[in-house]
Amino acid sequence: MRYLFLILISIYFTQSTTAQIYEVGVFAGGSNFIGDVGATDYISPNQGAFGAIVKWNRSPRHSFRASVIFSDLEGIDGKSDDPRRKQRGYSFNTSILEISAGMEFTFWDFDLHTSGIKGTPYLYSGITIANHDNYYFLNGEYTSEDTNSWAFGIPMVLGYKTNISNHLILAAEVGARYTFSDELDGSVPDNEDREQFSFGNTNSNDWYVFTGITLTYTFGRRPCYCNF
Repeated sequence: MRYLFLILISIYFTQSTTAQIYEVGVFAGGSNFIGDVGATDYISPNQGAFGAIVKWNRSPRHSFRASVIFSDLEGIDGKSDDPRRKQRGYSFNTSILEISAGMEFTFWDFDLHTSGIKGTPYLYSGITIANHDNYYFLNGEYTSEDTNSWAFGIPMVLGYKTNISNHLILAAEVGARYTFSDELDGSVPDNEDREQFSFGNTNSNDWYVFTGITLTYTFGRRPCYCNF
């Protein structure tokens, strides 16, 4: 995890030596989980989520973006609308560290070197990798495997951003993460020797959603977008 984080930071600072304008800031909001345990509401934050974000604006229409977000994921069968889950009564809570990198596209030009307040919807996608501890359910009890794993995923983020001053940009966004893992909620043990404890739809992977705001500070010289 440490080496991957250092690689991402090194790439960013190497590229930013020739960047014209870039952003650094924070993310704050909430998370919710969609899987084999708990409710299946698409946007229903029930745990806090906090992190840092950096962007390299390469044109008024697109930016390279990276972020690190910390959150807990929680699922409680008793809060589900499914009567079978309510009767089962499982629950879990696990912490994740997500690292994400990709590209952000704006619907309209977002040139911060023109005067006045401006805003635009945007889309973001790329790749995510989330570190989580491994658990499984033993006789209904959420039991640690004393290991951790990395879950790769694809972020699908929709947001709206606007500048609130010459150097501050405020944005609100909702971002679903489709993961290539079914282990986040403990429904599939990581250890193959515990495969008999798997349950739920093993053909459907886990999702989680971050809903929140970002506040970034932008700086750099006036851009020349002619090269890219």
